[in-house]
Amino acid sequence: MSHPVLCQVNAGIATLTLNRPQKLNAIDYAMADALLAHLDALETDASVAAVILTGAGDQAFSAGGDIPEFSRSVGLGPLSAVRDFVRRGQAMTARIEAFPKPIIAAVNGLAFGGGCEITEAAPLAIASEQALFAKPEIKLGMPPTFGGTQRLPRLAGRKRALELLLTGDSFPPAHALALGLVNQIVPHGELLPAAQALARRIMRHSPVAVASILTAVTRGINLSIAEGLQMESEQFARMVPTHDLREGLDAWIERRQPHYLGR
Repeated sequence: MSHPVLCQVNAGIATLTLNRPQKLNAIDYAMADALLAHLDALETDASVAAVILTGAGDQAFSAGGDIPEFSRSVGLGPLSAVRDFVRRGQAMTARIEAFPKPIIAAVNGLAFGGGCEITEAAPLAIASEQALFAKPEIKLGMPPTFGGTQRLPRLAGRKRALELLLTGDSFPPAHALALGLVNQIVPHGELLPAAQALARRIMRHSPVAVASILTAVTRGINLSIAEGLQMESEQFARMVPTHDLREGLDAWIERRQPHYLGR
């Protein structure tokens, strides 16, 4: 039996691959649980500084939740459906969003439903020219459940998000870029190299500072500006006693490259 999520680590970058290509990498419960387990392990792995998340095969990043499995949970009633499907999916996207190391979604094909929600949650995303996005849950008679009603409006604005949520229409990578859902679009064959290049650009810097910025942005974005500024101040204060801040300042003053711990 194949693993639902593959993990490969090379030169400080972990690549997680959603691995159900015969099902367009639909997210079943086993895949969601496996992804969470991998992230738990990678968070404490000092050899890993960045994570790339992509899909197996040439057709799909992820076509969304596994509908037959979810349908069985729905048949058991609201408590089972919320516990098994909604909470699991929301825990998965929340973990991706708040992960202390940068996660780059490398969207290699269809990113429908839950696949689109993973892209929304990831701090960074690069799309292949062959990518295609959609919020099709309305066609099943339901709203998105992995955070799509909350994150997409925050990224794209209420009206643009509602058009996609209420129609279920698919949209190309150029529209995803305009909405702020992805950072860039690249030829299909250059997708993983582009994601790796972005990861390496981040990995030049202090991993402690990277984690601090991720935390400040993720937690602060939904706060008032005053509360967000306090969050920013707290993250800076945590950096003050660290080796990395002292090294960064000394290296700038001495006109040399910094040597950060754990890099």
